[in-house]
Amino acid sequence: MKVADMHCDTIPELFCGIRAGLDAGLAKNNLHIDLEKLTKGDYLVQNFAMFVNIKEYPEPLEHCLKLIDLFYEQLEQNRDKIALALNYEDIVNNRKAGRMSAVLTIEEGGVTRCDLAHLRNFYRLGVRMLTLTWNYENGIGYPNFKLIEGEKPDFKTPNTKKGLTEFGLEFIREMERLGMIIDVSHLSDAGFYQVLENTAGPFVASHSNARGICNHVRNLSDDMIRKLAERGCVIGINYCPSFLQEFQDEKEAVGTIAAIVDNIKYIASIGGYECIGLGSDFDGISVHRDLPDASCLPLLAEALSEEGLKQHEIEAVFYKNVLRLYKDVLK
Repeated sequence: MKVADMHCDTIPELFCGIRAGLDAGLAKNNLHIDLEKLTKGDYLVQNFAMFVNIKEYPEPLEHCLKLIDLFYEQLEQNRDKIALALNYEDIVNNRKAGRMSAVLTIEEGGVTRCDLAHLRNFYRLGVRMLTLTWNYENGIGYPNFKLIEGEKPDFKTPNTKKGLTEFGLEFIREMERLGMIIDVSHLSDAGFYQVLENTAGPFVASHSNARGICNHVRNLSDDMIRKLAERGCVIGINYCPSFLQEFQDEKEAVGTIAAIVDNIKYIASIGGYECIGLGSDFDGISVHRDLPDASCLPLLAEALSEEGLKQHEIEAVFYKNVLRLYKDVLK
């Protein structure tokens, strides 16, 4: 079963390892994702997010460019196995050549410094998806919770008041004009509805689950799921245990395939299987007991089949819905 995964944090993890003096690369490493694991998992497409914590790096734009440089270095070193994809046709051609496709994405729109010129330059560098916010206000919009120093953030109460800024509205219009996929994972509820109201085409929640299963602000309400499905959008199922189900004790949050299946079936009951994809968040999450790395994706396909999903429904979730959206949006 081919796999298209809309989100992983592997490149930032490799960067941190290199900075720490480790020489592991994309070919083989001890992370959730490397080329050996992707091959065993039968991956067709992997989105690689350039995640930047804008509070950690004094120059987030510069750091993002360094991550992009590492991404391209890794592709060059492994060009016989994986190649850049800028659009649907590239994915098709890479597959014919026997190579997986890598899609370049950014997680944290704040790296653009509220300047559309930087957004356009990222597009010219090959970025084809951008997550508008992470966990901080960034000039584009607001996340779904605040991280207040010395206080524990509230993960149960979504932000329904503060959404996109005036610049944020310009930003998403320019993304849509360019043919860059808008990603609303992490964005506030208020911002989500502004994206819906101010765009015409499909967008994604690249790594989010169902709030009706797990009441966490990172997940989507039933109404959001319904609206996404009506627009032809895709929701990438996140494997993070704390986003899949609720736990009394976080030490119990080890991750099960059953919880992933529950989220897929719940979302399908509202929006149909056509709005569901995969967005593992591999190398951005700490642990998943049943899916310890990318090589284990056939186990999820087997579990969905055992739950009664038809072959065409599993294929839709695993890769066809994502490819359809890429064909519709990417220029």
